[in-house]
Amino acid sequence: MKNILILTFLLIKFNIIAQDISKENPLKYSGYLETYYSYDFNNPSNHERPSFFYNFNRHNEVNLNFGMLKATYNTDKVRGNFALMAGTYAQYNLAGEQGLLKNIYEANIGVRISKNKNIWIDAGVMPSHIGFESAIGRDCWNLTRSLLAENSPYYESGAKVSYISKNEKLNLNIFYLNGWQRIKRISGNQTPSLGTQLNYKPNSKITLNWSTYAGNEQSDSLKQMRYFNNFYGQFQITEKLGIIAGFDMGFQQIKKDTSAYYKWFAPIFMVQFKPTEKTRFAARGEYYDDEKGVIIATGTPNGFKTLAYSVNFDYLQTENVMWRIEGRGLNSKDQIFIKDNNQVKDNYFITTSLSISF
Repeated sequence: MKNILILTFLLIKFNIIAQDISKENPLKYSGYLETYYSYDFNNPSNHERPSFFYNFNRHNEVNLNFGMLKATYNTDKVRGNFALMAGTYAQYNLAGEQGLLKNIYEANIGVRISKNKNIWIDAGVMPSHIGFESAIGRDCWNLTRSLLAENSPYYESGAKVSYISKNEKLNLNIFYLNGWQRIKRISGNQTPSLGTQLNYKPNSKITLNWSTYAGNEQSDSLKQMRYFNNFYGQFQITEKLGIIAGFDMGFQQIKKDTSAYYKWFAPIFMVQFKPTEKTRFAARGEYYDDEKGVIIATGTPNGFKTLAYSVNFDYLQTENVMWRIEGRGLNSKDQIFIKDNNQVKDNYFITTSLSISF
């Protein structure tokens, strides 16, 4: 009996200690899963939506857009993230990467290099510093991603130095990267790619951001420098109403050793309204102008000059489960879409999704 009592006491003590340790454990796990169905009224026979879409891009089939499992380690001096993913997002976004790298969402390590200031160095595969949208749909106001997001980096590989001010209003990042949305470098390319990000939050209702990128997207023998700027502001007008306004502009050398550049630009405006805790409405209008086909090549006289608009409704079944439905339309200056084997100027589609975060 005495031994049983001692053993019981030790088990209770061990359980209390284990609970205390778990509370302080710097290692945490999380996950996200989003399934979808999308119907394109142009009815593509191969079930693939236009090639400039990388999310929710399978027509008339139920599919997995993005599934992710993540481990995060975080202390005062060291941090790290490792996340694996699957789904059509990974299939199409990372088509140019090697083997198992196609399934890496995040893999990075960071160390704090200052005792008194919040300055870190991080290296590895990281989410992009460009734009306000990501692969995690729950964090985005719209179900589908904008043309801006789909045609600028979602991820990047390299190293960054980051600084956050004491009042946490200013976040400054400087990047050394392998290229424009690349883990694997282009063969024959030894040109450094650089990026910056300046994020300022004067208060809890306003976020202002300016991100840049500069790099060569060819081998060094064909060197064509690309310079890109991303601006956006997010404003929470009231507790229920918010807006985002953004503008992208890029330049790329026409050919090596020339001062002539092709350019592209894209403005966007979004509004979100939350009538209740469980429901949300959002609308988006945007325009993408890439006449010379630097990012989106069409082979048509006016290139890619497209107006896009969408409206979506979200319902939170529980705190971590969201159902969404969205209608979206695109109108282009040239006939760049295909319907019934004919070229047309318009593309309309409906998408619905169900996601869970844990």
